[in-house]
Formats: sequence, C-alpha cells, structure tokens
Amino acid sequence: MKSLKAILKSLLDSLRDLLPIIVVISFFQLVVLQQPIPNFGEIATGIVFVVIGLTLFVHGLNMGLFPVGETMAYEFAKKGSVFWLLVFAFALGFGTTVAEPALIAVADEAANVAAVGGMIIDSIESRTSYAFGLRLTVAISVGFAILVGVLRIIRGWPIQYLIIGGYIGVVIMTFFAPKEIIGIAYDSGGVTTSTITVPLVTALGVGLASSIKGRNPMIDGFGLIAFASLTPMIFVMGYGMVV
Repeated sequence: MKSLKAILKSLLDSLRDLLPIIVVISFFQLVVLQQPIPNFGEIATGIVFVVIGLTLFVHGLNMGLFPVGETMAYEFAKKGSVFWLLVFAFALGFGTTVAEPALIAVADEAANVAAVGGMIIDSIESRTSYAFGLRLTVAISVGFAILVGVLRIIRGWPIQYLIIGGYIGVVIMTFFAPKEIIGIAYDSGGVTTSTITVPLVTALGVGLASSIKGRNPMIDGFGLIAFASLTPMIFVMGYGMVV
C-alpha cells in the first residue's frame, strides 16, 4: 500500500513536471499558429507513456540507484582503501558514460557529419571507429573526472579552484583544437550528465561525504557532476587534435 501511494505521488509529480511543456506547445499551436494539433491521439498517447515512463524511472532511482551508490561509497570509506575507492570511482564514471544513450546518439551524428565533411573516410568502418573513439574518449574523461572529484572529497580540496582551473584549461585548448571539434567537445560535457550518470554519481558523492568524518554532505557531497561536464571538453578537443 505504501509503495502504491509512492508511485501515485510520483505519477502526479511527473505530470506536474511535464505540464509546462504541454501548455507551451498547446499555446503556440492553437493560439499563435491557430492550427489544430496534428495526430492528437498519437501525441496524447505518447504523453501518457512519457508520464508513466518518467514515473517508473524516478521511482526506480529512489528505490535502487541512489541507495546503491550511497551504500557502496559508505562501504569503501569504512574499508579505508583509497586505491579501490578511486578505482571504483573511475569505473563508475566510465561505465555509466559509455552506456549513455545521449552520448551514443551524439557520437553517431558527429561521425556522420565528419564523414560528409571529408574529415574521415566516408565508410561504415570509419564512421563506426570515429564514433566509438569519441565515446571512449568521453567515457575515460568522465571516469577521470569522478576520480578527481572523489579525491577532492577525501582531501577536502575547495571545489572552486579545481573548476576555475579546469575551465582555464578549456579556454586554452579551444585556441589549439580544430574548429570542427570544438562544438562537439562543448556538447559532450552536456550529454554525459544525463539519466544514467547523474543519479549514481550524485549518490556516490553524498554517500562518501556522509561517511567521512569532518565532511559536510551539502558542501562536499555535491560537485562531482561539474567535473563530469568539464573534463570531456578538454579530452574531446585533445581527441580532435590527435585524430
């Protein structure tokens, strides 16, 4: 009964979150364009599926991914093995990113554009290799970012200095990277912080900060996502310079 109430509450929350999008689209379609909504039945069915899917996804995060991330962070901190904690942080960042649907889509599109633009050979093998190399580069960069973020929590380093230094590195790399890769590099930072990566990484940071004496979960537990969106820019621009 309690679980059912939680799902119903999540369903209402999902509908509330999607309501502004529905209102905006309906307003411009009906009032500004003054045209009926095309395929209204299909769109309404799709909205219902989106609400249900979003509800189940959020409920699953609260039931599974958040507790898993916090528990594993606590266990690693309790064990006192910094090496394995850093290995886990890198593997978590790498694994969640390489499977990120948004990254797969962006990498495939970038490979197609690169082939059409003559930057790589226009063949299936070249496109596949380019897309996989881009995905691998971003995944490694996110793994490295989470590793640095976890080390920051352990050592108590101020996050602002690392972020400022990182963006200075982004600006410097921008002057040297091929102009064709700069936009892709900047977008790569955004696609990595999506549905799979964010919940697990956030839970890892909060759980780790909660389990280390002298760390504040609010101050030290958050900020890992900032690293995850920063380092792909540098790594992808480096990838463009090499490839």
